Amino acid sequence: MDSKAFKDAVALLVAEKNISEDVIYEAMELALTSAYKKNYNSLSNVRVDINRDTGDIKVFSFKTVMPLDATDEEGNPIFDERIHLTLEEAEKQVPGIKYGETIEEEVTPRDFGRVAAATAKQVVVQKIREAERDSIVNEFTEKENEMMSGIVAMEDARNYYIALGKAQGILPKTEIIPGETIKMGSNIKVYISKVESTSKGPLILLSRTHYGLVKRLFELEIPEINEGIILVYSVAREAGVRTKIAVMSENPRVEAVGSCIGEKGSRINRISEELNGERIDVIAYDNNPEKFIENALSPAKNVRVFITNPKKQEAMVIVDNENLSLAIGKKGLNVRLASKLTHYKIDVKTYDQAAEEGINILE
Repeated sequence: MDSKAFKDAVALLVAEKNISEDVIYEAMELALTSAYKKNYNSLSNVRVDINRDTGDIKVFSFKTVMPLDATDEEGNPIFDERIHLTLEEAEKQVPGIKYGETIEEEVTPRDFGRVAAATAKQVVVQKIREAERDSIVNEFTEKENEMMSGIVAMEDARNYYIALGKAQGILPKTEIIPGETIKMGSNIKVYISKVESTSKGPLILLSRTHYGLVKRLFELEIPEINEGIILVYSVAREAGVRTKIAVMSENPRVEAVGSCIGEKGSRINRISEELNGERIDVIAYDNNPEKFIENALSPAKNVRVFITNPKKQEAMVIVDNENLSLAIGKKGLNVRLASKLTHYKIDVKTYDQAAEEGINILE
């Protein structure tokens, strides 16, 4: 095996695969040890040493100094001349040596490079794959719950496969926005919902329906959020239909809702377009839960909110007949999202319904 060629190959792997040089050398030494024992019928203890500077490969056989009458815990003799030396034999080579220490002898065969390289290749490739997999998992674990852009590379009956640089993520078709069309080769923004290492390699699960995608898009499109001037309190989403996002400003001179919407809706429209036209309500967060719930039920107006059970976070909302359908929303969507956004269970009633139930609402 040519030492220079070997070193060049290692350097290439380090650069291209982002794998530690030590991992490659250790994998090689382990593989070559197995190769030596297999090809040269070695029953002795051996170790393979690869010089990191020159790339030279050497095989050493080593024996441990042990008493000739040594036994195991059950009293069975364990001295084996193939792997052990008596103290008397060892002292002839290394004066002053003690029990437990070892003596090494180089036993590198002339043709070891050729035989070992062929035998060790499969093991080394596997080790490199494992190291590469771990490298990818570590990199993408840090990106879990973040948004990335990728290229739509493949599709099967259940999933889209998204190229994310060194890795490929899985976007299940159940996690795409209802009604959207995804084209092969197109650039797409995805939310990394889960990263784990499996026997088949890194598993990177993606989503476009996760509420976290909306939050990351706001951070991308709204500089004030990215800079921490405006904070996102909570997000409630029904993908493909509607999202409510509650925001608050840390600077009294910056109006949170207006900043997120942008001039003539420019900012919010860009986010909506990325979400296949999904409607987005930007809600002003308020420390007063009654006011916050009132805001969250937008576009309903003339809303009166009463906190009926602060501990269980339950609220009753009274609206006039004209605003009832707006407050509840189609199939209950508006009140359901408002409930998720505020973390309150919301019961909506009209004034007439409240009166019929004996609830006295003072005007």
